[in-house]
Amino acid sequence: MKTLVLTAHPNLDTSRINRAWFDALSEADNVTTRDLTAIGGPTLQFDVEAEQTLLLAHDRIVLQFPFYWYSAPPILKAWLDQVLSFGFAYGPGGDKLKGREFLILVSTGGPADSYHAGGYNNFSMDELLKPFQQTANLTGMTYLRPFIAHGMAQADETQIEASVPDMLSHVSNPELNPQVRLARLLKEIEDDPAKAAAVS
Repeated sequence: MKTLVLTAHPNLDTSRINRAWFDALSEADNVTTRDLTAIGGPTLQFDVEAEQTLLLAHDRIVLQFPFYWYSAPPILKAWLDQVLSFGFAYGPGGDKLKGREFLILVSTGGPADSYHAGGYNNFSMDELLKPFQQTANLTGMTYLRPFIAHGMAQADETQIEASVPDMLSHVSNPELNPQVRLARLLKEIEDDPAKAAAVS
């Protein structure tokens, strides 16, 4: 599986958590990392054909960003607007990304318990990330369970370092795709009928 990580941070060099993740992912096997802020520059402009070619060369697309005002930084919005174009990602003939996997890798400043009904932010992260889930749906990609690191505004270096192996394990896990996990379970049942009887 080839993974493309698109990192959207206004200044990656000043980030602690996103820098640590970006560096670790850059060293991982079969992973291509891209700093969208460095690529898009101050004009937030991308070479659309080059970006689309990269998408087509990978199986899993990862969007990595800090959660800003319940969404992503502007550079990611610019990338989405330009690259996921009509006729490529959606609309007539726009099925080029169909079958690929789509994964969100996000950090929040606030603690996990603030992202619930009745919490400071009122809504869960699953609810707040719905626009990205719908982007995956529209483009025919499989939306995977996101990886979220909460409370990063108060995190110390030990906590940040501890998040890295968990993040890498999540990003590389083929069974994040429920279809892959279901196929394995069905194969196990087929190979061992006793398991089927236990399930029923």
